[in-house]
Amino acid sequence: MINTGKLAGRTLFITGASRGIGKEIALKAARDGANIVVAAKTAEPHPKLPGTIYTAAEEIEKAGGKAYPCVVDVRDEVQVRKAVEAAVAKFGGIDIVVNNASAISLTSTPNTDMKRYDLMHNINTRGTFLVSKECLPYLKKSNHAHILNISPPLSMKPKWFGPHVAYTMAKYGMSMCVLGMAEEFRDQGISVNALWPRTAIHTAAIEMLTGPDSAKWSRKPEIMADAAYAILSREPRQATGQFLVDDEVLESAGVTDLTDYACFRENADKLMVDFFVEAKGAPVDDVAPTGGASAAPANGGSAKIPQLFQKIESLLSPEIVSKTQAVFQFNISGAEQGTWFLDLKNGSGSCGSGTPPSNPDATLTMNSNNFFDMFSGKLKAAPAYMTGKLKISGDFQKALKLEKLMNALKSKL
Repeated sequence: MINTGKLAGRTLFITGASRGIGKEIALKAARDGANIVVAAKTAEPHPKLPGTIYTAAEEIEKAGGKAYPCVVDVRDEVQVRKAVEAAVAKFGGIDIVVNNASAISLTSTPNTDMKRYDLMHNINTRGTFLVSKECLPYLKKSNHAHILNISPPLSMKPKWFGPHVAYTMAKYGMSMCVLGMAEEFRDQGISVNALWPRTAIHTAAIEMLTGPDSAKWSRKPEIMADAAYAILSREPRQATGQFLVDDEVLESAGVTDLTDYACFRENADKLMVDFFVEAKGAPVDDVAPTGGASAAPANGGSAKIPQLFQKIESLLSPEIVSKTQAVFQFNISGAEQGTWFLDLKNGSGSCGSGTPPSNPDATLTMNSNNFFDMFSGKLKAAPAYMTGKLKISGDFQKALKLEKLMNALKSKL
């Protein structure tokens, strides 16, 4: 996506712009010569995540834009109002708002503490509403007024709610702001849209969530920046109230080869599909399968899972236990329905049929065909989770540790 200069001199108020997708959108607009308000909390370096509002501002200036770093907690009404007023005093107005700041916790209802619930709802839904509200008087004065929320298409499919209802509610709150505000501001010439990625986007935050291997199955944040740029370059009255997906936006703008956006070009056709969207070309009413068409009938064929656990048991060792330190329970449906466990916390490790002897750290639920494919290396745990083939409750990080074990064992299984 080539810069056209259409955002030159425009002022963008971008939340969560110190890193990740927010920063990439800022840098893309900066190459046009835009003014960027870097509205984020990180003034001091984070112990695990790179970047502050000041390092982002420096990059923006080097890219050709003007930057104004603001310490903003989008949950704080006073901080948001002061940041908006300061931005207007510096740049003379606000033309574009990008609500990117977000919190995530992929936890089930019992495993979502209310502090984390409140954090997600206060940042995602309330923060988006608040920032849009405070910027509204200045957007009304602009002749190029856009609000763009980094949020998913709205869908009532249970599969998007079941694994992490608290997160889905908070994220859909951002999308409901699009639905309502687009209609509310339609006659005022303010365009309000949502943008969401088709695939996983590799950022420091997602790496911390799913591990470093996630890059192999993800795209770079530049794809979201280019798609956002295409949307924000349009005349505001051209389209509003739309729920857009990055690859479709770029294709409509004439960008048909997306290979370079893949972190690993060789995996460009094997990427993880993100939450809340279907794989490219999937039917609109498609539901993530719980098993393949080749699943063995319940009353025929060989029982592969008992054989698999027998093999795993022969490979267990104190070394594997010391590296993993977790107990797993597997709830298997389909042709080989049953409950199994893998104890990699106690002694030399153990596994077998039934529930584990101690409380599991993570419980994984999936179809028997997918389960066997995961342990034999044909199906990666992270993509399986992202596409709904695998449900995880309990400690998400420990569940992903299991994939490292599978990688180590698959040549022996």
